[in-house]
Amino acid sequence: MLIKRKSIEQVESSRKPARKPKFAPVTLSEQDGVRYLHFGTEWVQGAMRIRKPDWPELEYAQQMMSWMLFIEQPRKIVQLGLGSATLTKFCYRQFPEATVTAVELNESVVTICESMFKLPPNDERLNVVQMDALDFVHDEANHGACDVIQCDLYDATARGPVLDTPEFYQACNQCLADGGIMTVNLFGDHPSFARNIKAMKFAFDAVICLPEVHDGNVVAICFNQRPALDIEALKARAAQIVATTKLPAKSWVKGIQPAE
Repeated sequence: MLIKRKSIEQVESSRKPARKPKFAPVTLSEQDGVRYLHFGTEWVQGAMRIRKPDWPELEYAQQMMSWMLFIEQPRKIVQLGLGSATLTKFCYRQFPEATVTAVELNESVVTICESMFKLPPNDERLNVVQMDALDFVHDEANHGACDVIQCDLYDATARGPVLDTPEFYQACNQCLADGGIMTVNLFGDHPSFARNIKAMKFAFDAVICLPEVHDGNVVAICFNQRPALDIEALKARAAQIVATTKLPAKSWVKGIQPAE
């Protein structure tokens, strides 16, 4: 959730809830060629430029790809929290040799991403599953299997990530392969920020934060093995990323700083 905007269109899923949790209604708004996802409030849960459906429109979503500075050819990418499917779609298109799994608890979010946000159907590389992210990371079948995890778990109230305990982040770390990386969307000016950073530093070998974007989001990069921060090598890698994807990777290198 990035900015506040009023929802102008409510979208009701034709499917009945398959799980006990009660979810806020999934709603949409559009402005200046951008479609926004909401959970019944003015908080933005995701965005898609209609003419560029696979492009990460929001700055924090671009920063969530900052793991690319350290991993060039991931084999398995996992998205916890589908949102508007921005990162799932981008990874699916950008890394044709990788499998991409997205974990989303709310069935209505999956439905609206399929109908309004150009989420492609599941195939041999893409698997969107309806389940609790907590169950996913505790499943031993997923331990050691993921090169990258991207975590963006918010509800309608936007009061910090809904999963933020040291035990949750430990389970995420267990899902990473050697050298694996997790990126997490946080709110820099929210009380949950310090709690999440503390839990991440407990669970991971190293945590780096990128500077807060104008909407208040801070992306944390979590490593299960402390990286060697060779700035010149990172600059060279950033130039490659810019050339091949147009993502603003050079700004990521400038903004890297250890979490305090």
